[in-house]
Amino acid sequence: MPAKKAAKKATKNAKPKLLSGGNPQIAKADGDAPVQAYIDAMPGWKQDVGRELDALITAAVPGVRKAVKWNTPFYGAKEGGWFLGFHCVTKYVKVAFFKGAALEPMPPVESKQKDVRYLHVHEHDKLDRAQLKKWIKQAAAQPGWMA
Repeated sequence: MPAKKAAKKATKNAKPKLLSGGNPQIAKADGDAPVQAYIDAMPGWKQDVGRELDALITAAVPGVRKAVKWNTPFYGAKEGGWFLGFHCVTKYVKVAFFKGAALEPMPPVESKQKDVRYLHVHEHDKLDRAQLKKWIKQAAAQPGWMA
């Protein structure tokens, strides 16, 4: 195999680089495939959290739009902007509800941005799937963040 083809194949099969906190470096792209590549590259227990979040979001919002932007999976309603994203930080997975201040009850963690609220998922946390599904549905019904 010529050196150029071998290098291209090695690059294609290489795992994405992990950035600060273990956040996978994934190129910007629209669709489910880059989101799945991001989740596949999440380290350790965080990968299970990513899979569960993706499954909950996909089930709660039929036809959800997906993309990876700025090394973060984004989820959007069919019309409008993005309503949710998540990414890895050192000790947890940070779920960002872009219009989270409008959700009832509000997700627990404040942001420097008045509309944004976070949910931090740590390694041994048990997700409240029912509450998370309610937040996801409420968030998808809000006018989304335009990126």
